[in-house]
Amino acid sequence: MAAKPTVQQEVSAWRPRIPGVVEVFHAHFTEYAYPMHVHDAWTLLIVDDGAVRYDLDRHEHGTPHDTVSLLPPHVPHNGSPATPDGFRKRVLYLDSSRLGEDLIGPAVDAPDLRDPLLRLRVGQVHTALTRPGDELEAESRLTLVGERLRTHLRPADGSRTPHLTSRLTSRPDPALARRLRELLDERVVEGLSLDEAARLLQAHPAHLVRAFSSAYGIAPHQYLNARRVDRARRLLLTDHGPADVAALTGFHDQAHLTRHFKKLVGVPPGRYRDSHRDN
Repeated sequence: MAAKPTVQQEVSAWRPRIPGVVEVFHAHFTEYAYPMHVHDAWTLLIVDDGAVRYDLDRHEHGTPHDTVSLLPPHVPHNGSPATPDGFRKRVLYLDSSRLGEDLIGPAVDAPDLRDPLLRLRVGQVHTALTRPGDELEAESRLTLVGERLRTHLRPADGSRTPHLTSRLTSRPDPALARRLRELLDERVVEGLSLDEAARLLQAHPAHLVRAFSSAYGIAPHQYLNARRVDRARRLLLTDHGPADVAALTGFHDQAHLTRHFKKLVGVPPGRYRDSHRDN
């Protein structure tokens, strides 16, 4: 007789410093089944391994790995493994500042979205959320996720795909992009959130990200990290240690500095500093 698979229940949950995100929840369950329940927040769900079956508004749904599922607040649902090995999922719980209650009806009708780009972007949000110091990236990516979700649930024209709708609603705004760049230049060390930048510049966050990316070819968080790395290079060449440099240039800690420094320079900051000493 074959051995019975080991029951696994692995969870990780936290509340990030991102406006509108109530909770991040990562879990691996092999046998656990959720009873009928409700949330007061939106449930944005992706499954990395296995699949989940669930009932929403008395209709059965499923979540294969290429699907993004959006379960609305206040609507009862359950959930259980749809494969023998269970499922591994990542969930964002979002409040009404990210998705309004006017979208509850459309989400009940079509909670499972087959959209590879949306699936990719949701995964990128989760990756950024696991890295302390990358809150601006997470917030920017989540803003674009919200925009795409609204396009799915409230299309401007039934004949348009989300891709075409995004292209039609995105417009160049070099003046706004320049103002955001100037603001980032002023706040290289202390940084700022996308929500704060949108308030200061009186612009919608999604339009802010798209205008900047269109004008300069990189996202705002990439620009800010590049400016910080430039400052770090200069400090390292004056024999400052990587830990001190991280604090002086706005990075969360030395690991945060190292990740972005190596990405942009090709070597870790310590090795970069030592190369100067060898010459």
